[in-house]
Amino acid sequence: MGFLDRFSAPLLSVLRIVSALLFIAHGTAKLFQFPATEMFAQAPPVGDLMWIAGVLEAGGGALLLLGLFTRPVAFVLSGMMAVAYWMAHFPQSPYPIQNGGDAAILFCFVFLYIAAAGGGAWSADKLLFKSKT
Repeated sequence: MGFLDRFSAPLLSVLRIVSALLFIAHGTAKLFQFPATEMFAQAPPVGDLMWIAGVLEAGGGALLLLGLFTRPVAFVLSGMMAVAYWMAHFPQSPYPIQNGGDAAILFCFVFLYIAAAGGGAWSADKLLFKSKT
């Protein structure tokens, strides 16, 4: 697989960017009802757990999109997704396919990987802090 090695840093950035864009959409749906979803037809009250989640999703997602403070932000968001799964999804059913928690699990482990691996070749961290990833 040596011929694919040269793509690992750019693809890490692609994974970070695509995950961030998907994550931001969850935050903006909660906070601004955009894109409009039935589940978030009304904004949660400021300070509510859903509001805090929306702020973390939109704000943390934006930082991940830029690749700025990637490792600590990804670590916090990974933990947030673990909490979201166990608080909101698992009580409905232990099976992610039934409780709708598959996205929370995927976000949790993608963000945990990004926290360990860094932002990739195309990140603000790499430009600003001269890091390897």
